[in-house]
Amino acid sequence: MLTLPETVPPDEGALLSVILKSLRRRRGLLSREVARRMRMAPRSYQLFEAGGGRLNLDHLQRFAEATDTDAWAILASLAFRTPGFALLCADNKLMTAAMESVRDFHRDWSSDIAKLDPRLVMHELDAAWRRLGEAARERRYPDRRDPLDADRS
Repeated sequence: MLTLPETVPPDEGALLSVILKSLRRRRGLLSREVARRMRMAPRSYQLFEAGGGRLNLDHLQRFAEATDTDAWAILASLAFRTPGFALLCADNKLMTAAMESVRDFHRDWSSDIAKLDPRLVMHELDAAWRRLGEAARERRYPDRRDPLDADRS
């Protein structure tokens, strides 16, 4: 069962620490193993995992790769002040998929993006997120048909 952190630490460093430790533990890894995978000295890794110093995006990306988690979801967890969000996205890489989709949208439509009405953007994104939420809810029930099976047949 997925255990989400219950409290939100008062500062960004402490919040980052809760997020990183939760993800590392979720993967069943020791800090020295993550440090090795990140090619980082154990003491430097401990400082990073403790939320010490300035946020280092390179370390964050290397941590995500070392733990097979979602770096964008870690950043979103910091922004939303919800430490559990990174855990929820660890396996499906939801935020990475969202950011890659935005990157592709920018590549394909960059000259037209500024023309979009913000209400239309919110309406369409809300509809897409609602469909994803419904799909996720449907997957809870093993006796229901997987919506992706229709695409495979």
